[in-house]
Amino acid sequence: MPEYTRWFENGVDDLSSPEEIPVQSSIRLSDVEVPFNLASRDERLQFIDDIMQEFLFQILMMRKRWGLHEGGVLILGITAIILGAWDLGIGELAGGGDYRRVGLFGENSGLLHVADFSLMLALLSLISWIGVFGGLWIRYPIMRENIVYLTVANLGVQFGHIYSHSNSTKFPFGAELGDWGGVAVGNLIMLFLSIIVVHRAVIETRDIHVQERHNHPDPRKVAREWRDHSLRVWSIGLGCWIILTNISAWSGSHSVALRPPIEQDMTLFVAMHVISGIAAILLLIHILWYPQFMLGSSGDRIQSTRAREVAGEYIPRTTKNSQGICPICNVETPALKLLDGSYEVPCATESCQNVGVPGTSCVECNAMIPSRITCQKCGSSTTIVSHFSRSEAW
Repeated sequence: MPEYTRWFENGVDDLSSPEEIPVQSSIRLSDVEVPFNLASRDERLQFIDDIMQEFLFQILMMRKRWGLHEGGVLILGITAIILGAWDLGIGELAGGGDYRRVGLFGENSGLLHVADFSLMLALLSLISWIGVFGGLWIRYPIMRENIVYLTVANLGVQFGHIYSHSNSTKFPFGAELGDWGGVAVGNLIMLFLSIIVVHRAVIETRDIHVQERHNHPDPRKVAREWRDHSLRVWSIGLGCWIILTNISAWSGSHSVALRPPIEQDMTLFVAMHVISGIAAILLLIHILWYPQFMLGSSGDRIQSTRAREVAGEYIPRTTKNSQGICPICNVETPALKLLDGSYEVPCATESCQNVGVPGTSCVECNAMIPSRITCQKCGSSTTIVSHFSRSEAW
């Protein structure tokens, strides 16, 4: 039985701290085996293997980690979309209502002239959306700030499509240049908040997490940590969420934008709105869950590097190699820490002047590069990592 099949059946326990659980129950992204190997045929297809491996891993984690809370949020989201898109035969949405009455307040407001049962459904839909927001807020504490950003981005796209449809009821068909203003502004808000703010904050928090919490003298282990903390599929999911949000917003606006009498059957657009909206909610849960799953044990907020600098929570990384310092007497040692996180130390053979990565064979004399250094001043023998320890690390 292939390894990935066994993991699907038996489940897994942890990613962020596999050293704290039994070896036989732990699993890492780099452990997952894909059912094919395209890179063996063409090295340029390696990225497809990597994406598939990461996709299988996240499916495994969702099967193990997702439970009643995620299911409840999804059910609330489905309820909210259906109640907001279907008036259960009342005819308020299908008939177009009285488009001459608009607004929320006043004797002539549109809200006061909606059928009572339709108004009740709208309020139930609003309550369900509040439940979705509250459920996500409670479940993913380190992503709370980003929940607000993504909610604002979603609303920006929704109002943008509504505005464009208010000027051109069949938008984008027959729309003029000015009618695209609402969609353009809404998507600018969406791209700024989701890509520039949320995506950047998650990526940079991941970078700091790996560099500070998973530092190791063996560059092979460091490379494995980078692979295990890959966010490629998560980034693809964020992009798909943006697209689905636009599809849902457009189809929902399009289904109610026509002026009565409405002769065209809008069922297809309503169905498109509901299906794409449900898929967008499912992706939103994934977008918030995965950073929480990967980085939640660090106890830190998801922030960009710039935000950490402003808050004084993060010291910028050096732009040059770091010189080792003896942890006992604080004098410089021959060890070097390179920008990629790897280490270089001199070969232990006296006649050899070569340097190399600790734990590997010297390319000049084939001797083992030492993983400990003896200080020439105090005579202490300490590990390479201790020569670069930082008190402010995560």
